[in-house]
Amino acid sequence: MRERWPVLVFAALMAAIPFVPDVPPFWIVLLDNIGLSALVAMGLVLLTGVGGLTSFGQAAFVGFGAYTTAVLTTAYGVSPWLALPASLAVSGIAAILLGLVTVRLSGHYLPLGTIAWGLGLFYLFSKLEFLGRNDGISAIPPLSIGALKMLDPGTIYYAIWIAVFVSALLTLNLLDSRTGRAIRALRRGHIAAEAFGVQTPRAKLLVFIHAAVLAGLSGWLYAHFQRAVNPTPFGAQAGIEYLFIAVVGGAGYVWGGVLGAAIVVVLKEVLQSYLPLLLHGEGQLEIIVFGILLVALLQLAPTGVWALVMSWLPVKAARKRPDVSLKLSPRERAPHEGGVLLQLEKARKQFGGVVAVNDVSFAVRPREIVALIGPNGAGKSTTFNLITGVLTATSGSISVLGKRLRNPPPQEVVKLGVARTFQHVKLVPDMSVLENVAIGAHLRGHAGPLASMFRLDRTDEAKLFAEAARQIERVGLAEQIDQPAGSLSLGQQRIVEIARALCADPLLLLLDEPAAGLRHMEKQRLAALLRQLRDGGMSVLLVEHDMGFVMDLADRVVVLDFGTKIAEGTPDAIKTNPEVIRAYLGAAA
Repeated sequence: MRERWPVLVFAALMAAIPFVPDVPPFWIVLLDNIGLSALVAMGLVLLTGVGGLTSFGQAAFVGFGAYTTAVLTTAYGVSPWLALPASLAVSGIAAILLGLVTVRLSGHYLPLGTIAWGLGLFYLFSKLEFLGRNDGISAIPPLSIGALKMLDPGTIYYAIWIAVFVSALLTLNLLDSRTGRAIRALRRGHIAAEAFGVQTPRAKLLVFIHAAVLAGLSGWLYAHFQRAVNPTPFGAQAGIEYLFIAVVGGAGYVWGGVLGAAIVVVLKEVLQSYLPLLLHGEGQLEIIVFGILLVALLQLAPTGVWALVMSWLPVKAARKRPDVSLKLSPRERAPHEGGVLLQLEKARKQFGGVVAVNDVSFAVRPREIVALIGPNGAGKSTTFNLITGVLTATSGSISVLGKRLRNPPPQEVVKLGVARTFQHVKLVPDMSVLENVAIGAHLRGHAGPLASMFRLDRTDEAKLFAEAARQIERVGLAEQIDQPAGSLSLGQQRIVEIARALCADPLLLLLDEPAAGLRHMEKQRLAALLRQLRDGGMSVLLVEHDMGFVMDLADRVVVLDFGTKIAEGTPDAIKTNPEVIRAYLGAAA
């Protein structure tokens, strides 16, 4: 409740403003415009700041919402309230159609793609006859409740700001969920998220639709606020401005969208009203000064003004400690008969003319620790990527639990009971250790996005966090459970990755250089943990350069050199193998 009181105070203040005596009507209009912009900016916070998908085309979705209600209420006499679900549906369907293409783009192609369809839709709005071409649609009926008609800015004010608060609440609920963690994980790249079962295209499309529906809601309100629509507010310039609002307020913060809208809308209004007076009407420099001030704001607060403001406040949100007595059900896996967990038969990977993995064969059996060693560039991490579906094999076969993998995606591999860490740590730095580790249990949760938005997922969430807390305690990081993962040392981050992998309840754990960055005692604790996992029924395949660590821990060792297996055997046999001494151990010495 402590972290909610600022929001409750803000809501009370906003509700009281129209009742303040002698409040200029202009202020109410300004607040209405801030609320309309805030709805679009909230969607962009989720889309760009959290999901990492930059969009310059959100103004087009505002247009879909506005034109849908304009056509239905003027041409067909539909009630504005009945037109609301239609406006949201049209915006959402448009997002699905555009998103199926757009979210597959990456890098600079993604924002360029949103600019392209944003310009195309703006042109379409201005050319379609039934939308009124460039003149648009007028005489749109106002919102009404019984005899109350929302004809002036003061009466529609509450409809706009109720929409803002409800949308903020639903968006925050979505982010604080299994689905939200999957969305946040995408910002750091898709590989780690997919390794724990996150369906990347589905998550990207979901956030794209959510942002579009919020923009459509803004468009619906805009149409009944202005009582007329034309293409001008839905063009590329408006799309750029909405993105500015989200970035200035704080692209990673939902309430930053509201603050950014207030800053940008008020700043524009002040410059347009007072700058001509100061310059005696000479020149139209408002846009130039506006741009300079926005750049200055971003220099002052590069992560957004909201983050700067929150750093000044003494109130810090604290998550309730998980109830570790809650248990998740064990993962369902394909039945298997004791023999082999993992089998590689002449696995091969070529990148053009370069052979990274050259017909490698080995097996991992139940309750066994196998080390995969070799010099840098020997193909160890590439072999891990072949096993976990990050890369597709050129030839050969890989089987898990007796089932041959035919180039499956990583999401299917983890379902079979294979979890992994990475050579280069892949955590979300601004998420807590607890939240990062909970991503590992993604497939063990069941609540979807709608349940999350309406807080119907609390039992599911409590179990996921309880499992994450148990694994964090298991690896010895209980004191760091609420710290941002990015604040930990490299060695501790590697241990967090192990806890995340354990959350998947795997039969086979793949560890890529887990001891790198650890001190001697930390390595000893890690070795003890891995032995405990083996004795408990889990198998471990690890890549490691610390030969003392490997030889004391592994049951068997597989040695690669230039992608080719040159030896396999017990640690004692490997230590005395002449080829290994020449190719690896001798080089290390």
